[in-house]
Amino acid sequence: RRPRAHRDDDTDAMSGIGSGYDLSTTTYSPDGRVFQVEYASKAVDNGGLTIGVACADGVVIGCETLVPSKLHTPNTTRRIGAVARHAGIGASGYAPDARAVRDRARAECAQYKSFYGDAIPGKLLADRMAHYYHLFTLYWSVRPFGCASVLAVKDFDGYHLYTLEPSGECAKMRGACVGKGKSAAKTEVEKFNFSEMKCEEAVREVARIIYATHDVKDKDFECELSWICDASAGEFQRVPDALAEPARAAAAAAVAGDADAMDAT
Repeated sequence: RRPRAHRDDDTDAMSGIGSGYDLSTTTYSPDGRVFQVEYASKAVDNGGLTIGVACADGVVIGCETLVPSKLHTPNTTRRIGAVARHAGIGASGYAPDARAVRDRARAECAQYKSFYGDAIPGKLLADRMAHYYHLFTLYWSVRPFGCASVLAVKDFDGYHLYTLEPSGECAKMRGACVGKGKSAAKTEVEKFNFSEMKCEEAVREVARIIYATHDVKDKDFECELSWICDASAGEFQRVPDALAEPARAAAAAAVAGDADAMDAT
């Protein structure tokens, strides 16, 4: 008779409520949870912060891109990108997963343009991308995406902002925060009425929020800023350096000033 394998305390600790129910996305726990989707959401929370705000004349997206090494070449690992002239997406979580989602969004825009001869409407693009997310929660042979996305679109009905979660949930938002520090960032976003604010002013506030909520224990970061608005002629673009650099500098100075004030007290 073979001896029984020894189980240490760490192994016993792992055999909690999710034991046996977290091995596949096709399995519900007795209390109705899909643990693999929850784990994917945890991966998003470990990534840099992404903020999106819908303004009076467009949408602004800002992203906290963590720098993995001092040898890293600046501005080469971007979390925000255009998927069409009229749409762009920013993401938090695993960078390869975010890239796969962004590539799919580009394919959806190109396919619709090729078939119908017009730009895909914002609601339809958001629904298609939410369906793509959801597909990866239905089969045991795949895992959910470890990223959440913020989608900015301009169509015949104006400017729109959507969030996409690893579960496949999609919602139209006036302000959205995903990634690490999203709760603190959401509190800051709620202090402003961005729907009555111009994008140029919103860029400064988004940069300030990203710098203010950055965890000092983390590595250095880059603050990405992009927009789609009247000032960009309805195209999704990076915020011009003439506006972005002063916004970053002012945000960094404000955070440094707050830190000095706290040290003085």
